[in-house]
Amino acid sequence: MVSDCRMHIVSDSLGDTAAAVVAAAASQFPELRDAPIGRLSHLRDPAQVDAYLEAALSFGHGIVVFHTITDPGLRAALVRGARSRGIREVDLLGPSIEALSGMLGVEPIDVPGVLHETDRGYFARIEAMEFAVSHDDGRNEHDLAAADIVLIGVSRTSKTPLSLLLASRGYKVANIPLALGVAPPRELFEVERARVFGLVSTVSVLAEVRRRRIGDEAGKVATAYVDPEKIQEDLDEARALMRRLGCIVVRTDGRAIEETAQVILRYYHAWTALRRSVSD
Repeated sequence: MVSDCRMHIVSDSLGDTAAAVVAAAASQFPELRDAPIGRLSHLRDPAQVDAYLEAALSFGHGIVVFHTITDPGLRAALVRGARSRGIREVDLLGPSIEALSGMLGVEPIDVPGVLHETDRGYFARIEAMEFAVSHDDGRNEHDLAAADIVLIGVSRTSKTPLSLLLASRGYKVANIPLALGVAPPRELFEVERARVFGLVSTVSVLAEVRRRRIGDEAGKVATAYVDPEKIQEDLDEARALMRRLGCIVVRTDGRAIEETAQVILRYYHAWTALRRSVSD
């Protein structure tokens, strides 16, 4: 909406980038620190430029229009419109795009809002990381339906490292520890089976990892935790649950965390693609 503003922003995206620059510049002038800033976002038609500039001028001259417009045609229309009306205009984006284009020797893609798409991806990853931390080791099990991926497995099958790695790629992951004789949360049975992944390893690998984890002194106390027979029972019970759930079982022994993540994502994306094709 145009108001009695001396500073205006025109953008074919949101205009947030220009707003940050204008606010920084205006802060150097006490007269402008609290001044309102007009904004025209999502510019798509040159006619919008003319209508906006005419409305801005109706409040008087002495205005400046700052713009971040990726489309060369729209940018040229704004420059012409501003100059024909005696309005000072400042191109905050065009010179930078031209300089980079000259350096690279390629044409820009001219797609508005790409920066904000990147920002949204960044914030989605942050949200996924927060989700993984708050749903680590069986916490907030009532909220399992909100997870993209649910990992289950006995102790030391890399549930937490995998959760965080997948979260860093934008997936909301919860992990549930499976312990001998301990019933899993009932919410686990309500999650779509294609989103649940059972992690398993070998007895020898688990015994070694657990032994290193608790140390020699603690090992004397928690002998069941590192005892191969108990680990085998642990694994057998976990596998039985995985069969009941009908989930995909993924081995973690002999694999780097990144490799295991790739296996999980391959299955996950195959399922989401299938579900999308069915819904279409």
